[in-house]
Amino acid sequence: MAVTEERMAAAISQACLALRRRHAVEEGAHAPALTALSRALTSQGAELQAKVENLQQELSQCYRTQAQVSEQLVYEVTNSRSLESKLAEKEACIADLQERLQSSRTRAELLEAELKEKINALDAAVHETVSLRLQVEELEKQLRKAEADNKMLVDRWMTQKMQDAERLNEANAMYEDMMERFKATRLEELARQQVDGIVRYSEAGAENYVVSRLPKTVRHTIRAHDGACSALAFENNGHLVFSGGHDCLVKVWDTTAGTIVNTLRGCLGSVVDVAVSVDNNLVLGASTDHKLYLWDANSSRIRHTLTGHSEKVVATDFSKTTNRRAISAAHDRTIKLWDLVSGYGVNTIICYSNCNSACLTSDASIICSGHLDGSLRQWDLRSGKLTNEVAAHGQGITSVSLSRNGHSILTTGRDNFHTVFDVHTLEVRARFSAPGYRAATNWSRSCMSADEKYVAAGSADGAVFLWNWNSNELESTLKSHTSTVLACVWSDVGRSLITSDKAGSICIWE
Repeated sequence: MAVTEERMAAAISQACLALRRRHAVEEGAHAPALTALSRALTSQGAELQAKVENLQQELSQCYRTQAQVSEQLVYEVTNSRSLESKLAEKEACIADLQERLQSSRTRAELLEAELKEKINALDAAVHETVSLRLQVEELEKQLRKAEADNKMLVDRWMTQKMQDAERLNEANAMYEDMMERFKATRLEELARQQVDGIVRYSEAGAENYVVSRLPKTVRHTIRAHDGACSALAFENNGHLVFSGGHDCLVKVWDTTAGTIVNTLRGCLGSVVDVAVSVDNNLVLGASTDHKLYLWDANSSRIRHTLTGHSEKVVATDFSKTTNRRAISAAHDRTIKLWDLVSGYGVNTIICYSNCNSACLTSDASIICSGHLDGSLRQWDLRSGKLTNEVAAHGQGITSVSLSRNGHSILTTGRDNFHTVFDVHTLEVRARFSAPGYRAATNWSRSCMSADEKYVAAGSADGAVFLWNWNSNELESTLKSHTSTVLACVWSDVGRSLITSDKAGSICIWE
């Protein structure tokens, strides 16, 4: 193998040597021609070199020009594409604006048609208004004539009432004479015990007590007011109850027969609270028109309109000792004392919080007030100074009422609790609550029975809850109302429990 390779290498070397020799021979043969050609080419090469340099410079200039033209072309192409994009956007915007213009034109046509309809309706309304004005003028003429007739009838009625009053006075005189004759016997004591539940022990210190029975059924349901009935008040030692409603009326009801006895008019706002004087001759109503109205219960006429509050009046009460004094509380953070003979305010107490309910103690020396901040406060009537205060409830107080014997105060709060305090020390004597009970408004009024055995309160679901004071337990739940119960009041002779609701209905329970 090695020998073969050596032979191949030697053969290749010989072939190369032969080729070199042949090349040398050929160069020698062509040398003169190459020399002449070289001289000719040398002379022409200088000229060509100059031309080549010029051409190279021109080529470089062309390249530069071509580069500039290319850059310009790229810029123009880019600019053209940008303009084409903007043109497309403008065309799309124009199309959208044309659509919106068409829509606006359609809407304008619709609005124009609607405007024509409104103009036609307005013309019809103007003609109708003119016709109604003519009718109103005719009705006003009829009203003036009716008022004149009504005045004549009222005068005749007042004359008749005066005659009836004279006859009633004669009957009262006869009755008093008869009672004087009965006082010498035990028959009077037995008769009074049977009629009104009051036993009088004249030789044992004239102690009075009342037995209240637990209500179970509804004796009468009355549609009393157009709108809510938020105020109730019993006359003293009687069977008449006064109700105040959002229809701006105070009505008098016979709880025995369930019939209306009288209507007190003249109030210009909703009646939120009602109070009756100790002799039952005067009625005081607290109104949302920032005023109080004092009516004569016998003549049904307004004696005074008490002004001075700057917000709605929410509570009022008479003095238990005289008809001359009364108090009121309003949402202007004031409690006022009034002289009912002159019709002017005597004193004004500035409160720390809005007062929702207030009452006077039995001796009319202390004002007890319940406030939105949940505090029960006591104020000296003469000086107007704060004498005592207690945090009664976790939320605002809705009701403050005095027991019949004047020893206890019942409060109700938006925290759905009822608390009984000692009127002198403000110590808690009892506390009531029940599952399902909920105070509906800031003026939900509760009450105690005359013998202080029961506590009654109305709930937002229309139920009336009754608690036993002695056991602190829920005694019963009365259901007859179809809307929120706003007020409860118990007769001070223990006969009836009266409740009212947001629909204007009154229930008389027995």
